[in-house]
Amino acid sequence: MISVEEALHLVLQHKATLAPEEVPLSQALDRVLAQEVLADRDFPPFDRVTMDGIALRAEEVQAGTTTFHVTGVQAAGAPGMALGEPGTCLEVMTGAMLPQGATAVVPYESCSFLGHEAYILAEQVLPGQNIHKQGSDSKAGEVVVTRGTRITSAVVSALATEGRAQVQVLSLPRVAICSTGDELVPIAQHPLPHQIRQSNGFMLAAALQEENITASLYHLPDSAAEMKESLVSILQEHEVVLLSGAVSKGKFDFLPQVLEELGLQLVFHKIAQKPGKPMLFGTMPGQRVVFGFPGNPVSTFVCYHLYFKPWLQASLGLPTAQAWAQLDQDVSFKPALTYHLPVVLHNQSGCLRATPVTSTGSGDLTSLLKATAYLSLPAHQTTFREGEVFPVTLI
Repeated sequence: MISVEEALHLVLQHKATLAPEEVPLSQALDRVLAQEVLADRDFPPFDRVTMDGIALRAEEVQAGTTTFHVTGVQAAGAPGMALGEPGTCLEVMTGAMLPQGATAVVPYESCSFLGHEAYILAEQVLPGQNIHKQGSDSKAGEVVVTRGTRITSAVVSALATEGRAQVQVLSLPRVAICSTGDELVPIAQHPLPHQIRQSNGFMLAAALQEENITASLYHLPDSAAEMKESLVSILQEHEVVLLSGAVSKGKFDFLPQVLEELGLQLVFHKIAQKPGKPMLFGTMPGQRVVFGFPGNPVSTFVCYHLYFKPWLQASLGLPTAQAWAQLDQDVSFKPALTYHLPVVLHNQSGCLRATPVTSTGSGDLTSLLKATAYLSLPAHQTTFREGEVFPVTLI
């Protein structure tokens, strides 16, 4: 049995190498960019007007001229115009090209008009005011978005500006979710007294949807022969298999044996933690990985967040920042195991405080509804005092 730290280290040593694929920009949100994106032209591509008003030569105002003759209107999206003789100006709209010869824009709020004459009310007009200079954001050929960036709505805007209708992103692994156990029945079925509805598979599938992964769901019966028959094709068709249940020491926990027969290279089986002690992790030929989570829902949920999610982020080249929180009451836990304590986080004077959630154990689904994180209390302690700080995993 290995420590939590050792288990995570071993999992991350087997991160996947994900190939790039091309997707439409409309489907790129939250994906990871697999290419550098260069500016195809200066941005802005021209001196851009930033306020509705009049464009003029600032130097004329500084020399004492306060009345200007309006000779036309420069609209956004129209070809650029040019100022006329001294003492003239053009009305300009936000987003328009700055007229040739103009050096400042005076907003309408700082002007008054009588016929075609504009009167400057501002105390001063400075060269460059209300002008977004060409190339001030980026120059043609510069890197606008770096490879490895997670695509947010702001990044989508930048990619659209650069004309990227199609985007190279890292592909996502094909994931299979396999629940196990003859006590499980479909969610639409009314269970008999000795049965329960399947939930772990749907929980994992929903968690994967948050990562843009649509997983395939399967159910394996408590039969070694049938498990083996189903897993042959499942393992061939998916890069990642998430198993829930049948990895402990029960008489019907056939998965470790079946997986070994199918060529699993076991990396570890059992972690010194609660919940999730019986977790299994291994590799299959072709860079495939297998995560065997214990079947209790809290165990499955915790192990997904503690091990699979960091594996996925590492495979995508995304950073995993460790968060910390402070206990707000004393807790005791005597077994020599890392205890993943369900908590509710709240911010108090800039510090994350963790309030424990009452739980009856790893089968307590209601604790998943209440908790917002898990605080990992180290195995070498038995008493954890209010005010002590421990690593926390957000869920």
